[in-house]
Amino acid sequence: MVNQVNRVNLVNRPAVLMLRALGLGDFLTGVPAYRALRAAHPEHETVLAAPSALAPLARLCGAIDRLLPTGELAPIEWAGPPPDVGVDLHGNGPASHEPVAATGARTLMVYASEAAPHEKGPWWDDDEHEVSRWCRLLEWWDIPADPRDLLLDPPEVPAPAEGAVVVHPGAASGSRRWPADRYAAVARALTDMGERVVVTGSGRERPLAHEVAERAGLSADAVLAGRTGLAELAALVSRARLVVSNDTGMAHLGFAYARPSVTLYGPVSPALWGPPDKPQHAVLWHGAGGRPGDAWGAVPDPRLLRITVEEVVDAARRVLPQPT
Repeated sequence: MVNQVNRVNLVNRPAVLMLRALGLGDFLTGVPAYRALRAAHPEHETVLAAPSALAPLARLCGAIDRLLPTGELAPIEWAGPPPDVGVDLHGNGPASHEPVAATGARTLMVYASEAAPHEKGPWWDDDEHEVSRWCRLLEWWDIPADPRDLLLDPPEVPAPAEGAVVVHPGAASGSRRWPADRYAAVARALTDMGERVVVTGSGRERPLAHEVAERAGLSADAVLAGRTGLAELAALVSRARLVVSNDTGMAHLGFAYARPSVTLYGPVSPALWGPPDKPQHAVLWHGAGGRPGDAWGAVPDPRLLRITVEEVVDAARRVLPQPT
């Protein structure tokens, strides 16, 4: 469990420092690596350098003693003796290697790459699934890691809705956002099927969520965007009947709770960021290669726009649990 205040029993322990100062989906793809490092160093304090907003989920993976608030590629404010082990689970070059090395970590686990060819470590593979990538780094150091070990514990907070279909139309970039009118059509179809639909998102995505809800004929109460913290969002997903989303953190939260899901991919292949190969996860993509588009582009990727409303509704029907 994460404990950012009471560290009485951890002060004198050697530490494993892990850097992954990125977003929700990135955090969740690192869970097997965090657990592998915890298993390999059971007497150490495990510290994750990551954004403070992720602390509620760090408590749920059972592998992190402390979250050290850190911005992306920012210096790590490490205090006390140097970590016994420092692990770059963030990137493949000096920009992420150096903050970990600057803590004085006695053993440094990093990838070698064209940007860092002389590092001691395996060679970076750009066309590797994000979960497998970090497991392979640890395996090079003789630390077994299971890329299937993705599931989180449920949070100890009530869900804002029980047994709902979660529709999440947002994403960090425009190239990964399927159009609002299509999400609204999916939400309306699912409502017509008798499902309770809620629309999620960040505070900034609240206008988008309201647009989807209004177009779908949903009440304002169905819009949860900007009204849930990360723990409440995890509780919602852990009890959801279905998660429909773009290729973003919400999709990975659905994977982390093994909930039926339909995920829409555009600029980046699901072979690199997709769910575990399980029948409850439907993946929709009309592309080729690993990264045929711009994952941070401003407008919806052409491959994403090839996905039709009918495809999404059909996929939802396939994976939704049948009444018992």
